[in-house]
Amino acid sequence: MAQARTEFAAALNQIASEKGVDPSVVLDAIKQAALAAYKKDLILRNEEVPEDFEEFTSEVNSVTGEISIFQGKKNVTPPGFARIAASIARQVIMQRLNEAEKGAIMAEYENKVGTIISGLIQRQEGNTYFIDLGRAEGVMPSLEQVRSETYITGQRMKFFIKEIREGGRGPEVVVSRADPGLVIGLFKLEVPEIQSGAVEIKEIAREAGGRTKLAAVSSQDGVDPVGSLVGQKGVRVQAVMQELGEEKIDIISYSEDPARFIAAALSPAKDVQVKLIEAEKIAKVTIPSLQLSLAIGKGGQNVRLAAKLTGWKIDIEGSEEPISADSAFVAEATSVKEAATAGESEESGQVVADSEQSDKEGTGEKKEEPQGGITPADDKQQAKEGVAEEVKEAEENATTSEEKHTAEEAGEVLEKAIDEENPEEEKGKLEEAIGENK
Repeated sequence: MAQARTEFAAALNQIASEKGVDPSVVLDAIKQAALAAYKKDLILRNEEVPEDFEEFTSEVNSVTGEISIFQGKKNVTPPGFARIAASIARQVIMQRLNEAEKGAIMAEYENKVGTIISGLIQRQEGNTYFIDLGRAEGVMPSLEQVRSETYITGQRMKFFIKEIREGGRGPEVVVSRADPGLVIGLFKLEVPEIQSGAVEIKEIAREAGGRTKLAAVSSQDGVDPVGSLVGQKGVRVQAVMQELGEEKIDIISYSEDPARFIAAALSPAKDVQVKLIEAEKIAKVTIPSLQLSLAIGKGGQNVRLAAKLTGWKIDIEGSEEPISADSAFVAEATSVKEAATAGESEESGQVVADSEQSDKEGTGEKKEEPQGGITPADDKQQAKEGVAEEVKEAEENATTSEEKHTAEEAGEVLEKAIDEENPEEEKGKLEEAIGENK
């Protein structure tokens, strides 16, 4: 008897371990399979199935493994039923155990919703990818994919567990590469301050594959939220960007003051003035025309993400007509002159001064002669030095090689305009080109 107990208990525990379920679940599956086997045995023997069969119960002796069938309190177990049950109930038992196993797996992954997991791209069916997550298979629909990414069978990537949903084959683990939660999860893996609770990512806006803006706040004195996410020499943010395929990431400090928050969200643009219309939740932003291209961003991406991040509709107003962040197509200011002055400080005003001089000549005002021994050559040299300083600062503030190249190109154009005998004619061509871009 001790041997029987040992063998049955060992088999029970082994099955439970393989399926990742509790032994009681295995016993319950055996009980249900025994009833199904008893019913099938009655049919095979041409015996009538009792009308109250739903009230029949089965018992399994956890020590010996003996199975008994009861009608109420009456034991109606046929002779040799263990052998009959073994041959008939095998499929039912396996089906019940597979269902229990899948239920246990889904319960496990329900607790992982909102976290990052590493997975292997297994196969593609239509526009849907299936991901090997270990114990479960993840589903990545087309809406959760990044257009700029290429997915290859056998490729290992990190995924965001978005939800557990009912599919055609039962519960499915939905994973994503496009959800903002992926960025937050990747920063949690890289930044100990987030794990400890000292730093929190308060808001995030993402256009997957292109750019992400996020606002962080610190709950601990002396901890810089932006510095924590960037890391020493940018090592932490670079690790996240590498996983995202070099997607650009803007990190700013969160502020409870909407005006300050909106101004920060429009970075890298500077000298931003914000006026709030609280009733309509509209922010009227005034910004120097030379900063418009930075505030708006390529294709309007910067201002669009700023609006998503802050929850305010943003209307930008410079020297041109207001540009709304929620319009279908946002005009993009791509002038090289504006890009060259991306890092313009309060002291540098050469380009603005040139523009003002042009306005004066257009109205017929006489240009003042140089005084105090200052020659036109001196003026040109000073202008070139001013442009050089602006371009240098623009390069230092550039976040991409494209912006750096644009700043260099702008410097060359402006220096050429200064060297010309009639620089205003060259400036006119430049401004005409700017108008076409807009």
